[in-house]
Amino acid sequence: MHLTTTSQRALVMVTLVSLLGVLGVSAAAQADAAPRAAKGKRVAAAVTRVDRPAAARAMWVWDTSDPAGVVALATSRGIGQLYAAVPPNVGTSPQLADLRELVGLADAAGLRVDALGGDVGWVDDPAWVVGNWLKPALATGLFTGVHVDMEPYNTPAWTKSRKTVVKKYLAALDAFQVAAGATPIEADIPFWFDEVPANGSTFDREIMKRTDAVTVMAYRRLADGPDGTIALSANEIRSGAGLGVKVRIGQETNHLGDDPTSVKQTFHGQTLTQMETQLRLVTAAYDGSAGFAGLAIHDAIGYAAITD
Repeated sequence: MHLTTTSQRALVMVTLVSLLGVLGVSAAAQADAAPRAAKGKRVAAAVTRVDRPAAARAMWVWDTSDPAGVVALATSRGIGQLYAAVPPNVGTSPQLADLRELVGLADAAGLRVDALGGDVGWVDDPAWVVGNWLKPALATGLFTGVHVDMEPYNTPAWTKSRKTVVKKYLAALDAFQVAAGATPIEADIPFWFDEVPANGSTFDREIMKRTDAVTVMAYRRLADGPDGTIALSANEIRSGAGLGVKVRIGQETNHLGDDPTSVKQTFHGQTLTQMETQLRLVTAAYDGSAGFAGLAIHDAIGYAAITD
């Protein structure tokens, strides 16, 4: 999970208020990917919302307390899809009001909103996730898709019994897919999952087989080079093309630390122009690839802080 600090929230509020005043909430042009074919009866929701196709750029929104600011940021920068954090049992959560406002504004701006959630403990109890997070989120009728961010490598079990964790992770995805029915499911994965064995294949490919799309976290501030975003995401793009699954490439904007390893993983501290220069290189490298779905920016807080 990704947490925000009080100082980060203060910074994003100032930036987003400025965006609202200068830019308003007008929708930016976006290139949409083909929508997923229906697998069955969809959950109850407005037809235009449920069938909204994936967009060329997405953005994680972990803090949904400023719906108007988030939509203003998205529309001003060509973001067409939001991964909006949804708490467990959202139907009785105070956060539901913010989510309703966010989705309402997103609808008006032509943005797609997917339910975002995840925790390292989800792999151990997928039945709880289905009953307390997935089904309540879909019951709201607010979301086009489901976006999960489970990070099992952040637990001691990953080192002690990786094969068991991998098996549990894939079983959890199987359970989510059944519970979601026709609602598309996406998952976040790090770029190095292509090096983790699973079921005679690799972990990234097994995850793709159980999802409609993945976002590969190839966090680098440089697109080119052997350690750049393009090289790190190449295997996932190829696998996605072969499996018929769309792959989005994630990019980081938050402050991760001041050491060289942390600095190279984020656009924090750079200008928007510098960031866009690198993003265009990534997009150009995979333009026309059957596996490439576009980019995803992590996250609204950090992205709003990057300006010229």
